[in-house]
Amino acid sequence: MSNTNTPKVTQVKQTSGSTSMSSLLYSQKLAPYVFVLPFIISFSVFFAYPVISAFIMSFQEIVPGSTKFIGIENYKELWNPTFLKAIKNSAIYTALSLLLLIPIPLVLAVFLNSKVMMFKNFFRSTLFIPALTSVVVAGTIFRLAFGELEGSLMNTLITSFGLDKQRWLGERWLGMMTLLILACWRWMGINMLYFMAGLQNISKEVYESAEIDGANIWNKFANITVPLLKPITVYVFTISIYGGFAMFTESYMLWNGNRSPKDIGLTIVGYLYRSGWEQNNLGIGAAVGIVLLAITMIITFVQLNLFGLFKKEE
Repeated sequence: MSNTNTPKVTQVKQTSGSTSMSSLLYSQKLAPYVFVLPFIISFSVFFAYPVISAFIMSFQEIVPGSTKFIGIENYKELWNPTFLKAIKNSAIYTALSLLLLIPIPLVLAVFLNSKVMMFKNFFRSTLFIPALTSVVVAGTIFRLAFGELEGSLMNTLITSFGLDKQRWLGERWLGMMTLLILACWRWMGINMLYFMAGLQNISKEVYESAEIDGANIWNKFANITVPLLKPITVYVFTISIYGGFAMFTESYMLWNGNRSPKDIGLTIVGYLYRSGWEQNNLGIGAAVGIVLLAITMIITFVQLNLFGLFKKEE
């Protein structure tokens, strides 16, 4: 009797188990967590864990084979003229790059989105090609073009107009100008494409209605284009802030290393590289990384607040 009922009991258990598993897989309450889980895992592994580890390391003295807790000594050591100059260089570079890489790509995008503009695809491709070029290659070419010798491209160009040759990478503001030219050459096309994508979402009927009301080109640009491109502008502004403070490879390649004359090209990431890698002081390097994170987060929070992204819509 018992042998006859055993398969039925087993079958009932398997059926109930498969039913519960099926209901679990198709649960509407569980589905959102399943879709979010890959992001949570990647965020935890590639961002949260490294940040927490770096924060802990910033309070330690790390030597091969041992670590020692030293409190805020690493942060005290950062209070020196070299690191303050690195912060100043990064801040100036970021501010100037924002002044160039926000309005100019916006204007170019408006021109390329215009009906009367000819050869649109050609100009789009031409302006985007620099973004496909390696930073290492671009930095090497710019270092040769802005060299101090009379035979360099820029010195040949300015001497042909009767001007004296310049030490492009030997003077502070000339070096900063070279960095900005490289940044504009490389990132202008990408920011322009962001704005063009935003322009495609603006209905043509809005512009036609404005024309009927007598709006000229400037009125349409100031009162329609700029306000409706606010989300794209905020995004480009945010990534440009991060890109400005995180800039390192361009400076490293222009000066063929991390030792520019009088540290005119030293950035925060360059100081991190110098301390953590060249001097093998991982505690100082971690402290620099935490300071950089704090600076970018504070500036980003302030600019998002200024743009009104934290205000409730009425």
